[in-house]
Amino acid sequence: MTVASDLSVMQLDEMVAELPPDGRRAFERVFHVGVAFGELVPPKSMYPWIERQFGNVDLVRRQKIVKVTNVATLEGVLFNWLRSARPIWSHEVDLEEELAKTNGDPLSDPYNLTPEDTFGRVESEWCVTASNIAKFDGFHGLVIFKEKHPLRFTREQIHDYLNTGERWAALAHRSDPAAKYYFFLWNCLWRAGASLLHGHAQVLLGRDMHYAAVEHQRRAALLFEATHRENYFDALYTAHELVGAAFQSGGIRVLANLAPVKEHEVILMADEMNDALRDRIYDVLAFFRDRLGVRSFNMVLYRPPLAPAPESWDGFPIIARIVDRGDPAIRTNDFGGLELYAARVIASDPLQLAQRLRDALPA
Repeated sequence: MTVASDLSVMQLDEMVAELPPDGRRAFERVFHVGVAFGELVPPKSMYPWIERQFGNVDLVRRQKIVKVTNVATLEGVLFNWLRSARPIWSHEVDLEEELAKTNGDPLSDPYNLTPEDTFGRVESEWCVTASNIAKFDGFHGLVIFKEKHPLRFTREQIHDYLNTGERWAALAHRSDPAAKYYFFLWNCLWRAGASLLHGHAQVLLGRDMHYAAVEHQRRAALLFEATHRENYFDALYTAHELVGAAFQSGGIRVLANLAPVKEHEVILMADEMNDALRDRIYDVLAFFRDRLGVRSFNMVLYRPPLAPAPESWDGFPIIARIVDRGDPAIRTNDFGGLELYAARVIASDPLQLAQRLRDALPA
């Protein structure tokens, strides 16, 4: 489909209203879009500050808030572009200097300063695994990058990290066939939850059921299919595509999530773990780093179990999710009470993100 370059999520309600009836029904099977207007009366003494901060007093007097809810998974977000212009306290961060201070950290000498798993280590050209000293689960390892700087990654390195994680999971599963639920996690820098700056990812393999958020998604997808007689992930992609927030790149479905967990969330969906998916993961990470200036992010990859399971995983793809966690120089946390207990507040625009991704990724 041809997509206008000036689309904005702030007009999402209007875009959905203009869809043909079949398209609107397809979109609304997955998403509900609502609009609210917040009005206020600032004193004239605030006008100069408002104009400096937001450009126009009228923009502040009457603010449009777009509320988007995924009705299948009940993930909800509130969009207001003014949130991106609010005052934020920050301080300069020299990442090179911070990394230099960590010389001698455990990841700099993994063979002597980190434990190994009972089945040993997995080593490749660009990384080596270790057993996590404080575990999330029975099988919880680290993929330690041989390149210390977490943002100096190449396509070859990303392939290598993901392949090494798969090899680790295969060995863990072989040592305990009941462990079959695989999860790959990369927290890049402290804004994303990393306790060590040295580049590393984490790998987990669980028993009994998948991790709660993945299991929630699986159950929501089954309920959606039972209700609508349509695969949820196909419907999710279609809903995004209808408003210009999704496209295919190298056979991989790319979505700028309309109900993101935080800023600039991208979802990649594939039928199998292959080089095309690894390439798209690298492409999106490089886009974040080189085009958006992102320095801190979370990247996760999850999939159906490695062996047969009693529950149904029919139609559940391999999924990678990548999200911007903000500038490490900013002290304000990107999660607050509203995000934890009500709905997420998002300042970035998924439709603009989708357009920039479409321009940057191969067809």
